[in-house]
Amino acid sequence: MPRRRSLTHVQIAEAALAVIDRAGLDGLSMRVVARELGVSTMALYRYVEDREHLEGLVVDHMLASVDVSLPADLPWQERVAVLLERMREAVGAHPAAVPLTVVHRHAAPNLLRCAEALLGVLTEAGFTGRGRAVALRALLAHVIGALALMHLGPLAGQGTAAMGDLPVERYPHLADTARRARQIPPDEEFRRGLDIVLCGLAVDGGAVPG
Repeated sequence: MPRRRSLTHVQIAEAALAVIDRAGLDGLSMRVVARELGVSTMALYRYVEDREHLEGLVVDHMLASVDVSLPADLPWQERVAVLLERMREAVGAHPAAVPLTVVHRHAAPNLLRCAEALLGVLTEAGFTGRGRAVALRALLAHVIGALALMHLGPLAGQGTAAMGDLPVERYPHLADTARRARQIPPDEEFRRGLDIVLCGLAVDGGAVPG
């Protein structure tokens, strides 16, 4: 009798990401991942409880490589930027999986590790209480939102081109902005947007009541 194959969570997460990269989130299922691994669906259930558990493994694996150690001699804004760039690179390698980072933000240890490091920088910068919570959400919203936009509606894509061709007599600002936006590369779009968020946070200083 052949020996039963043993699987690790890393192998399972990699197989699930391969499915997502190829077929999107709609193509993800226990059955398809099992086939990707060359095992039966029932065998996969020995390691994964259900699809929710599987998705959590995917999120955790995407962020496993993120280095949360940051240079202490940099201003807090630059330390935040370094960490968010690392997170963007890790998750951006699998754009179709970006929505999972929102759904499973509480259950993926490596995402929690990144959030804790980010909160550490914000705390050192003087953010506390509700102000720190809002700052964290704003920064994560920029990363996740930027990745989603770059995947589903990139500035160099057809949607921007269509808006650039709108009649200028009716949409003068939108048409002009779209034409200019097509020349902005993704890295510049992300960093300049992040700079705007960081400038706002620096002015606010965590001053949210409570």
